[in-house]
Amino acid sequence: MSNTPDYTLSITRIIDAPRSLVWSCWTEAERLKQWYCPKPWSVPEADLDARPGGRMNIVMAGPDGERIETVGSFLEVVPQQRLVFSDSHSEGFMPRPDSFMTGVVELSDEGTNRTRMIWSARHASAESKQQHLEMGFESGWNKAADQLNELTQSLV
Repeated sequence: MSNTPDYTLSITRIIDAPRSLVWSCWTEAERLKQWYCPKPWSVPEADLDARPGGRMNIVMAGPDGERIETVGSFLEVVPQQRLVFSDSHSEGFMPRPDSFMTGVVELSDEGTNRTRMIWSARHASAESKQQHLEMGFESGWNKAADQLNELTQSLV
């Protein structure tokens, strides 16, 4: 048993699309770029290699010229079911300093052609969890999930 505190933030959403399509929107760079940040932010660059140890490098751009570059890697990839990624490692499981979070995406069928998506962000400390909350975790990820739902509708 672990005595490690749980510094996890999570949202659950139903996406009106088959799981295979939702999966491709998480694992294909051109699709991820279309929804991953709540507008007016955008993702002008994404370099993904969705396999354990593969790249998950993303650049997020704000409306006033802000630029957030995230270098990370996929830690676990279970096709159409589970993605785990983190900025704690770069490609090839190379350790990186100053990790912000580990992301976990779990997908399951929710009836016909609908997908339950549980998105969790795990943090190493109460402070980083609080920082993510103050950045707008809930509103931001819910907006991004709305954008994901809209994108999948345009692709069905």
